[in-house]
This record gives sequence, C-alpha cells and structure tokens, in this order.
Amino acid sequence: MDISSLKNTAQETEDGKEETTQYIVVGLGNENYGINIRYVDNIVRMQRITRVPKMPNYLIGIINLRGEVLPVVSLRLKMGLEADVYEKSTRIIILKTENEGKMGVIVDNVREVVTLGSSQVDKVDYDIKSEGKNFVTSVGKRENGELVSILDLNFITLEENTQ
Repeated sequence: MDISSLKNTAQETEDGKEETTQYIVVGLGNENYGINIRYVDNIVRMQRITRVPKMPNYLIGIINLRGEVLPVVSLRLKMGLEADVYEKSTRIIILKTENEGKMGVIVDNVREVVTLGSSQVDKVDYDIKSEGKNFVTSVGKRENGELVSILDLNFITLEENTQ
C-alpha cells in the first residue's frame, strides 16, 4: 500500500482552522487502534518471518524487506492479548519510530485512514496500563460515534523491561 500521498498530516491554517492529523486505523480483534501516519513507512502483506532465539515472546522474528532486515513485533503479544492468528487480512506495518528506528508490527487488518481534528481527540486522563506500560495516549471520536484508541508508539520497544 503506497501511503506517500497521505502524508500531509498535522496541518493548521492561518485562518484559525483546527489542526488535523491522519491515522491508519488497524484492527486487533474487535478493537480499533490508530497509528499516526507520520510514523508509517509502509504496509505489507504477511510474509515469512525468521525466528530469533532467546528473544522476548512478542519479538516474533525478522523479515527481509527489499534487502533491509527488520525486527517484527506482535502488537497483540506486546499488549498482553492472545497470540496472532495469521489470515488473509493480516498485515505488517513498517514503522519509523524515534526509539527503535524501522521495525514491523503485526496487526489483524488495516481498516482505513481517518483524519481527526484536534477537537476530536482527547488525551487519556487515566492510565490504561499493562505491566507498567501505557499503550494508549488518547482517544479519537469519529463523526459516526466510533472511538479509536490512539497508540503510543513509544511502548513498542524491542527491550523487555522498559519504562
């Protein structure tokens, strides 16, 4: 999926219009999670993953993507959910994170790209935590009433004991 045409995120006009950000909405089970599109480098179909011994269970392995070797993390396992079931809709999202560089994350499916204005996104006042990790930074409210939990990509680390 080519996302280069979608990367005009976080725009604010001089005439006072609100700031908007685009998110890739992914599915993990029945839940919708948003990933800020500025961190998304590519979305690829599921492919062969080479296991790496003695790694945390959520670090599924590595892939070779056009000559670049990238680690692949299971978001489900990282969040303490049940293991991934690979289906036709399963995707690997290649992220460019500040902490880890490029890496892949496995999601059940990619649902859509949404644009949310700053008035549609509320910071989370309470801690949504699992083992001391914050997974969600904010919640987006779509016009149809659906909620999208915005993921904190800093929790997707390759190290086991961080934060």
